Amino acid sequence: MSYKFTWFGHATLGIETGGYHLLVDPFFEGNPVAKVGPDEVDADFILVTHGHGDHLGDTEKIVVRTGALVISNAEIIHWLKQRGIEGHAQHLGGGHRHPFGYLKMTYALHGSPLPDGSYGGNPGGFLLTTNAGEKIYCAGDTGLFGDMRLIGDEGIDLAVIPIGDNYTMGPEDALRAVKLLRPRHVVPTHYNTWPLIRQDAKAWAERVHRETDTLVHDIQPGESLSFPLGEASER
Repeated sequence: MSYKFTWFGHATLGIETGGYHLLVDPFFEGNPVAKVGPDEVDADFILVTHGHGDHLGDTEKIVVRTGALVISNAEIIHWLKQRGIEGHAQHLGGGHRHPFGYLKMTYALHGSPLPDGSYGGNPGGFLLTTNAGEKIYCAGDTGLFGDMRLIGDEGIDLAVIPIGDNYTMGPEDALRAVKLLRPRHVVPTHYNTWPLIRQDAKAWAERVHRETDTLVHDIQPGESLSFPLGEASER
């Protein structure tokens, strides 16, 4: 089986698997590196890691257009339901079998207030096991934590981790995260959106290649990867 991964820029991801379109943290409007807008993406499901505006992003607008189901923590889903948006609530450590595969919410070290200041619950990441058995780990916004080794024990095919520093892991800790996770492939995210989180992804990729067996794909915003691995292609 195969799946397609797209990095739209910042922490916004697309995953196509088994005929389903998943969006993770759909931040398009106001995202200076996004190549498309919220009216140009397909979505059957939207996964939201936490409540910050650059992650919750355009969730409501995309749901109104597509009818996508939102998956997030209970506090964010409750907040969205008050605004007329339906969703499926999960929480840290809990998994559920969705039509596209088994999705578990994982730990993350971060914050999660919603745009209006409401409490957004605990931030998280997502570990997806597709119906074909591929394992994709989207770390979300997080610092380094030792239990990444336990996530790595799952046998990760693709890890998507932040490297921007200041708000999340920086390059040094992200390298340590790769060593704990031991994924076959890794894509760095949450960098170069603004000057404050500017990083040299190529230099980071070279270090990962020297020090681990993981393949790094420092793709550009709007580019996609097809697994089993094909060529990156501009969306």
